[in-house]
Amino acid sequence: MDCQDWIDDFLATEPPRSKSLVVTIFGDSIVPHGGMVWLGSLIELLAPFGVNDRLLRTSVFRLAQEGWLGAQRDGRRSSYAITAPAMQRFVHAYRRIYAPLTHRWDGSWTLVINGDGALNAAERSALRKELLWEGYGAIAPGIMGHPAAEAVVLDELLQRLGIAGKVFVVQGKALRQVCARPLTDLLASGWDLSEVAGAYRHFISRFAPLAAMLQHPAIKFTPEQAFVMRTLVIHAYRRVQLHDPQLPLELLPAPWPGSQAYELAREIYLAVQDAAEQHIDAALQKEDAAAPAAGAAYFERFGGLN
Repeated sequence: MDCQDWIDDFLATEPPRSKSLVVTIFGDSIVPHGGMVWLGSLIELLAPFGVNDRLLRTSVFRLAQEGWLGAQRDGRRSSYAITAPAMQRFVHAYRRIYAPLTHRWDGSWTLVINGDGALNAAERSALRKELLWEGYGAIAPGIMGHPAAEAVVLDELLQRLGIAGKVFVVQGKALRQVCARPLTDLLASGWDLSEVAGAYRHFISRFAPLAAMLQHPAIKFTPEQAFVMRTLVIHAYRRVQLHDPQLPLELLPAPWPGSQAYELAREIYLAVQDAAEQHIDAALQKEDAAAPAAGAAYFERFGGLN
């Protein structure tokens, strides 16, 4: 089996949905190049995945309706860019994807408390949804918690929902002088990790053969094939990783398959990223000769690409 055989088999057995694939390509390939792409370049980037012109137009139209993309016209040409409100969420989400796993935990927990009636029903629902997406668990009625929360991310979330100042946010640790249950017991009631672990194992089973193939010195691939492989590994990893609550490794069952999945994604990404960037540059510059190369932040992915 060569790289194209692997690509064909993956697309036949686990074809990505076009709208979700567009999101992956924007986050992984377009954001590093400024976040804007002409429709002609986007059509070229999506073509090897079997996404035709009509399906792509439908996908970007829906993403624009949902506020993720903004469209502009220049004569008969159209361009799409991530909107300013969506860019912050893109950057945060993709920072999670490429960041090394958290190994150290200081024993503290962040709790978000909203049980005093300050929020209406719609605000409570929106807050719960966003906190669950950020990996928080339901500790008790009206209390969501996380052992490794980012204060900046939480503050941005509350500001975006328009509820800053309406909830209590506290950070605390277990009192050593009190004989009480360990706070690690909260994991069993607040998080069900079985589905995430299973999804990571499936990711490993699908992509480990590709990683082994890419290690073979005789294996060759084109820039377009490199781009497709890079996109598929990030698309599949993103789908699992964004459902991972991002708990500190000390609190996870060992061995945690997320650690192996991260290293596998990193290995494949590093093997193909140079050639993939050649394809991305060529596709973008066909429609815009001044399209920028990838910015410095791109090369910080997975702990450093150089």
